Amino acid sequence: MSAPIRAESRPALDRRFRLQWEAAQSAHVLLYPEGMIKLNQSAGEILKRCDGRATVAEITADLERAFGVTGLAADVTAFLGMAAEKRWLTVVA
Repeated sequence: MSAPIRAESRPALDRRFRLQWEAAQSAHVLLYPEGMIKLNQSAGEILKRCDGRATVAEITADLERAFGVTGLAADVTAFLGMAAEKRWLTVVA
């Protein structure tokens, strides 16, 4: 079980995964030795910002600015929690 995702957490892609745009899929994908995970647009946008430096609060604020919306914190936190459970991310609390 991974640590809870908090506003001050700093998520980063696990080193076993590589995030890239896949033109053939028209989507971001996570590549790993055994295969590929096709991401929806929201997941790709969130994971692009998971560099281990930005906090969850900063990632959320950047997404809200980029897409001109508010109130994304719960959705971003829920997705990051799921990604951490699947071990796509490492999270520094």
